[in-house]
Amino acid sequence: MMKLFQTRQGVILESDGKRHPLSQTWDQILNTPDLAAFLTKARGSAREAQQPQPADLLAPLGTQEIWAAGVTYLRSRVARMEEAKSAGGGDFYDRVYSAPRPELFFKATPHRVVGPGGKVRLRADSKWNVPEPELTLAVNSRGQIVGYTIGNDMSSRDIEGENPLYLPQAKVYDGSCALGPCVLVHESPLPRETEIRLEIQRGPEQVFSAKTALTQMKRELQELVDYLYRDNSFPNGCFLLTGTGIVPPDSFTLQSGDDVRITIEPIGTLKNTVA
Repeated sequence: MMKLFQTRQGVILESDGKRHPLSQTWDQILNTPDLAAFLTKARGSAREAQQPQPADLLAPLGTQEIWAAGVTYLRSRVARMEEAKSAGGGDFYDRVYSAPRPELFFKATPHRVVGPGGKVRLRADSKWNVPEPELTLAVNSRGQIVGYTIGNDMSSRDIEGENPLYLPQAKVYDGSCALGPCVLVHESPLPRETEIRLEIQRGPEQVFSAKTALTQMKRELQELVDYLYRDNSFPNGCFLLTGTGIVPPDSFTLQSGDDVRITIEPIGTLKNTVA
């Protein structure tokens, strides 16, 4: 098991409790053939590095676009149907949940993404905002899943609920996505029993917590990637958020100053504060 951290000084490889700096850029690393073998060789030849400080960690990406899949969990289907019911769009989400073709949408360019410890944002014209904790795939230019990270797909539920065609405005804005804390490179897929946990802290009080597991996901991970790469090219690869199975109750909305923690072991915990 190996982890890749993006720091202000460059990319750091962590393996067996030791850390090694890599000279390659993130774009080069993500698209290296047989990445696991390359990293295994690199850790044997590179000098050791100090553990990166939290303030030095950045989102683990280079020039990659970030995309997302929607309505891949039953919980998400139910929540989307409810929020869009008054606009007459509730049936859309039921149909896409059962359809052969998944919902895929563009989420962020690199400059809209924050890393570990960064501040995610709420849209100024929205009054109902939630985090969406998601397993995120690191995919190379050939459409191969080469690693895993954690994503926070910040969403304005009132804007999307007003009209499903407003989805891009509900999802895509500055600070609307967080990635981190690293990319886990594993030669075998993550087990279906892998858990995703969300905790939201408001001052001294935990105002929401929940967990789900990949067993609750309707679609296969490679299936989502294959659909994304149909008639689409990603010269430097991309990141794909795979949907959420955790949706806070309708009475909940994020507030400035909230701390959001998303944990997926063995990747780690992505921590962000709401601006």
